[in-house]
Formats: sequence, structure tokens, C-alpha cells
Amino acid sequence: MFAGPIFSREALTLPRQFRHYAVRSGYVGLFFVLIYTAYQTTIGFQLLKGISEVANFGSLVFQILGFVQLTLILFFSLLFTAGNVAQEKDRQTLILLLMTDLSNHEIVLGKLLAGLLQVGTLILASVPVFALIQLMGGVDFAQVAWLIGICVAASVLSGSWGAFVAFWREKTFQTLALGVLGIVVYLAVLEGVLAFSPAGSAVAQAASLLNPYRALADVMTPLADPTRLGTATVSALNSVSALVLLAVALNAVAIRQLRVWNPSRAFHVGPPAEKELPASGDESPQAREVVRHRRIWKNPVIWREIMTRAYGRKIAFIKLIYLLIAAAAFYQSILQGDDERLLGFVSPAAFVFGGLGILALMLINAQAVTSITTERDMKTLDLIIATDITSKEFVYGKLGGVLWNTKELLLVPVLLTIWFVTNGTLSAEDAIYLIVGLLTLVGFAAMLGVHSGMGFGSSRSAIASSLGTMFFLFVGIFVLMVLLVEAQGSFGTQIQAFLVFIVAGSLALRQSLTYRNPSPALSLAGSVLPFLTFYAITTYLLKGTLGVCVSIMLAYGFTTLAMLIPAVSEFDVALGRSTADKG
Repeated sequence: MFAGPIFSREALTLPRQFRHYAVRSGYVGLFFVLIYTAYQTTIGFQLLKGISEVANFGSLVFQILGFVQLTLILFFSLLFTAGNVAQEKDRQTLILLLMTDLSNHEIVLGKLLAGLLQVGTLILASVPVFALIQLMGGVDFAQVAWLIGICVAASVLSGSWGAFVAFWREKTFQTLALGVLGIVVYLAVLEGVLAFSPAGSAVAQAASLLNPYRALADVMTPLADPTRLGTATVSALNSVSALVLLAVALNAVAIRQLRVWNPSRAFHVGPPAEKELPASGDESPQAREVVRHRRIWKNPVIWREIMTRAYGRKIAFIKLIYLLIAAAAFYQSILQGDDERLLGFVSPAAFVFGGLGILALMLINAQAVTSITTERDMKTLDLIIATDITSKEFVYGKLGGVLWNTKELLLVPVLLTIWFVTNGTLSAEDAIYLIVGLLTLVGFAAMLGVHSGMGFGSSRSAIASSLGTMFFLFVGIFVLMVLLVEAQGSFGTQIQAFLVFIVAGSLALRQSLTYRNPSPALSLAGSVLPFLTFYAITTYLLKGTLGVCVSIMLAYGFTTLAMLIPAVSEFDVALGRSTADKG
């Protein structure tokens, strides 16, 4: 095959795994849950009385599912391809691939297509769902076809970027962080170009073509442009072509530089030797060289996390990118003012704080899970277990290192909160609630990463579970907020629709938390957290403050403790092993 034996092996082994079918059916099931929730939210128990009402509902559902799918495809394409390559590097098997007769394009394209294989099956599984929506009316077949085309092109571009960064960088955390930040910067730069360029200029048109969300919006609303005259045509050929060409350019660079970047040219530099003068009673008159080693703390785990470059030399560069994103978002929010409402219910200041907070939580979670998976792939986790390091020292050391290395990411939302207090946007009481809620979510994100890293035997599964859980939580919260705004005054009559959505999320979260370490506390946490999150969302939309903070502390604080207590008890419990397994 063109992609070589790497993709052939993945294509043969992936369908044998049960989770392949579970993920595919769960993905389609999620779409039907969203359709049912949207139906009950907008229509309720009333019957659709005419073709126009059915068509309007079909158009609304098409837009919701289209943007949700594009967001999921962008994230998981990046995650699967980057994690696929990063795992090879951590296990030091990429060098073995380079020593074979495989060409550069077989390795790069093979890893890219292997990472996109599961994403491609999800896109194909969604085609019948969109075809059923097209039968409702209000949606043309060309719109469905171009939606799938945009999702495919966006997945190839996102996966190409993930593979590019993974082949370039050595550490898994750097790969994930630069991958996520790269997607955010890419979309932000395109939106900035559109904001500051004259409408209709060549630069603005190019930026619009390279933005998959803009292309999808044009496909969904072909009549929104008042400059179009005559019969409306639906086509995203230029945008799909531009996205694919950009992906081809990334892959071309990765293929050319593969054996330049790998294996890494970095090498370990030992501590410098110093000249020591002989003592007065020493018979040897010559000075001798002595190596001054660093003094290790009582807890060597947190010493390694803080005092060494365990996550590479580019951590400062990642933090600088985050600070630049924060500065640009803050400047844009000041230009827009507080009167404008984004999506109908979020002020620019709240949108900036929420976006930066979500980005920080994702990076914290990525560092936490990779701090465990790296130890496992480097075969050092079993060595740590064999030493006299206790489980408390290990877990608290990892958590302390994660919080220390990401302190700048936490400082930005806190400083934004202080700024909101000084300019009168927030009261001091609301600022306290906001900071307490943020710190609770930070603890949850860090502990979820450690929990997933210790619970899953495969690094790819651990990273996908941890970051996927965080991402689905945020996407679910956003979708719920949009649907609640659509429901408006009829919320009381459509509560059962939201209950279906929440119960589905509760089952998925419970399965994720208790995959390897089932316990009553984790089962209770997975069942209760979505309901308390829903209560926090509704309270926020009703201008509540204390209720939001308390519900977040109860939901995410209890879940954090439910994951922390087994982890600090014994290594066997945290790693999902028992004496029965050994016998």
C-alpha cells in the first residue's frame, strides 16, 4: 500500500478491538441524544404541524451537529496522531523504524493515516445521521456532502500538524501542548486577519478559506451573504483544497526533516568538575578533580519534577505562546466592550476568561497524564515501585510538579479576575467565588491526568481518556448552555430532554473513571458530577454566583478526592493491580 506496512498493521488490528465498535456506536448514539435534546428543547411535546416546521428543525439540528462534529474531529485527529508518534518516541521504537528499509514517506504517512483511521470511521459513521437529517428538509444533499468534505480536510490538516510536531519534538507533553496551542493560534490568527482586513480583499478571502469553521458556516447558510445574486450554490471546494494543500505542505516538511530531527541530537551534560586543593596533611601535592552533584530533596519525585528538565527545554516557549494568546484575547475583549454578547449569553470578558481557563486546564491535564505515561514508557515506573518511595510521595510529588510547572498558566486567569475587580466588572465576592471554582477545576484536571495515567496500561489510551474526558466535559457544557438559551422560558417543560443528555454523559464519565479502578466513590462521583454541573450552568444563566461555586466545589472536589485516595493508598491499587492478578 502507498502508506506502507505501518498503516496496514493498524488497519488489520484496529477492527479486532472491542472499543473500536463501542466508540463508533457511542458516537452515533451521542448524535441521536443531541437530536432528541434539541427537539424537546425547541418543540417540546407539541407536534410538528407543517413541512416548514420540520425543515426549520432539520436545519437547526444540522448546524448543531455539524459544528460539534468539526470540533471533535479537529481535537481527536490531533490527539490520536500526535499520541501515536509520541508513544513510539517514548518507547524508543521510532529508532528501530528508522533502521529498517522503510522510506521517510512510509513512516510519516503511515503514522498519519494510522492515527486518522479511527477518526475516519467516526466521520463515515456520521454520514447516515446527516442523511436522515437531510430527509427532514431544510438541508440540501450538497450541504451534507460538503460538510463531510470539510470534516475530512480538517482532520487531515489537524492530524498532519499533530504528526509534524510529534516528529519534531522529543517530549510527549511538548507535543500535546504545542499541538493544541498551534491549533488555537492558527484559528486566532485567521480571525484576526479577517477582523483587520478590508472586507472582500484577497487577504480576507484567503483567511476565510483556510478557516474550517468559516467554510462550514458558509455551507450551512448559503443565503446569508447579501452580495450573492441569483440561485444560491453550495460549494466548499476552494476551502477543502486550501486545507488539503496546507496539510500536504506540513507532511512534505515532515518527510524531508524526519531523519534530521530523529534521533535527537540532544545529549546529557553531566555536572562540571571542579579543582579541589589538597588538605594540609595530604601527601599528594597536586589538586584533584571533584564532581559536585546536586543535592536531592527528601522527596526525589517532586525534586525531579521541579529541579530538572524532565519535560524538555521548550517549556518556557510553550508558556510564552500561552501568554501571547492571553494578551491578544484580552486586547480584543477591550476593543469589543461589555455591551456585546457572544452567542447571546456570554460577555467578551467572560468569554476570554473561560477560553483561557479551558486552555490552561487542558495543558495542566496533558502535563499530569504525560508525567505518568512517560515513566511507564521509559520503564522507570516499575523501578520507582521497587524503591522505598511511598505512594504518597509519588502521587503528591507528581501533583506538586504539575502545579509548579504550570503556575504561569494559573496566574493569567487570576490576574484577569483582579483586573475585572479593579474596573468594576466583578465584585470582590464574585472574584473570590471565581478563583475558588478555578482552583477546584485545576485540582480536578491534574488528578484526572494522574488517575488516567496510572489506570491505563497503554499510554495512548491514557492520554486519549484523560484529555478526551476533559474535552467532552467542556463541549457538553457548551452545548447545554446553547440549548438552555434556546429553551428560554419553556425550560420547565423540557427538563426531561436535558435529563437524557445528562444521564448519557453520566454513564460515559462513570465508565471512564472506573475503567481499571472501580470503586463506589468513583461510581458515585461519575453519576453525580454531570447533574451538579447542569445545576451550576442553570444557576449561572440565572445570574447566580454562590450556588455556582458551591456546586463546582462539591462535584469536582469530591471527584478529585475519590481519585486521590486510592492513588495515595498503595501503588497496586492505583495501578489497577492486586495480589489476585499476581497469582
